[in-house]
Amino acid sequence: MLLITTETIKGREITEVLGLVRGNTIRARHMGRDIMAGLRNIVGGEIKEYTRMLSQARNQAVERMVKEAEELGADAVIGMRFTTSQTMSGAAEILAYGTAVKLA
Repeated sequence: MLLITTETIKGREITEVLGLVRGNTIRARHMGRDIMAGLRNIVGGEIKEYTRMLSQARNQAVERMVKEAEELGADAVIGMRFTTSQTMSGAAEILAYGTAVKLA
């Protein structure tokens, strides 16, 4: 599956637009991570626990989006984007979305 952030694919013809596909996950903070994050906030630096958690969340959201595109018979997802939102205190949604297409 080809994932691309642009609306076209150089050298490839889009033969059919299959529609919007998306994948999401909602992640909550963890008490142990919060303690470490608080300590890092005092001394500065990257909060690696959150970096790792958000990276895993993005990967899961992309996997779910790709699965939805594959179910439509897509060859690629164009215009792929990420967005995040806070769903409740201490929890955030990561959403991956784009347009599923068939290629020549």
